[in-house]
Amino acid sequence: MYRFLLTPRWWGINVFVLLAIPFCVFMGSWQLSRFEDRVQDHRTATEEVSAEQTEAARPLAELLPVDKKTSGDRTTATGRYGEQLLVPDRQLDDRNGYYVLTLLRTDGGEALPVVRGWLPGTADPAKAPAPPAGEVTVTGALQASETPGSNGVSAAGGLPAGQTAAISAASLVNLVPYDVYDAWVTLDKGDSGMTAVPATAPADTGLDLKAFQNLGYTGEWFVFAGFVVFMWFRLMRREVEFLRDAELGIAETPAAEETATVRAGASA
Repeated sequence: MYRFLLTPRWWGINVFVLLAIPFCVFMGSWQLSRFEDRVQDHRTATEEVSAEQTEAARPLAELLPVDKKTSGDRTTATGRYGEQLLVPDRQLDDRNGYYVLTLLRTDGGEALPVVRGWLPGTADPAKAPAPPAGEVTVTGALQASETPGSNGVSAAGGLPAGQTAAISAASLVNLVPYDVYDAWVTLDKGDSGMTAVPATAPADTGLDLKAFQNLGYTGEWFVFAGFVVFMWFRLMRREVEFLRDAELGIAETPAAEETATVRAGASA
């Protein structure tokens, strides 16, 4: 009954199935490993951020440029506060508010964006405490410039004067008349009674959309593998049913049907 599985046509089907199933399983396993790697990166980055909060602060120059290893490290810088901007629509402890961002003019001429703290409610310059006058030394966690439109950072334009949607050198250089470091610092302790903004893990180390895309692709590849098995089994059952019907004289086999079709075409 099942000798048809050794025919040339079924040899091709069988070879395809034998190749497709391990390929789908391999791709699904690879996508799953990518998801697990991102979970581990997220866990490691979170642990590193917590550990770095107790480490001694290092000079800013030693930690630049910011990368996955230096992001979250405690740093210190000295200068004088300059322009102050507000960063609206920032949540902290499930409450909506805004960051108070002040540019620290360093001796090198460049300015370091410093998030002095967070305040609840709508961004209001009248409620934002003025920065300390004179030379100050700040200590906090180093962070990489934000990318508008990703990681929850707003890409909205048309903000009122004195506000910025993203803390990035590309955005701030258009708002202040001097060069800006491609990094920013969030203070260990909020200034002037404001709530300190906690440091975040580096980009591409969290459970973001890419991580769950990997998980979704994992499911898709395993579904493809199951579908291949299902279709092979269905085709095999259909072939068996044709053969049984042919033995009972109810229907012709697929091969006989093909032969009859060819003969009909030739006679025509």
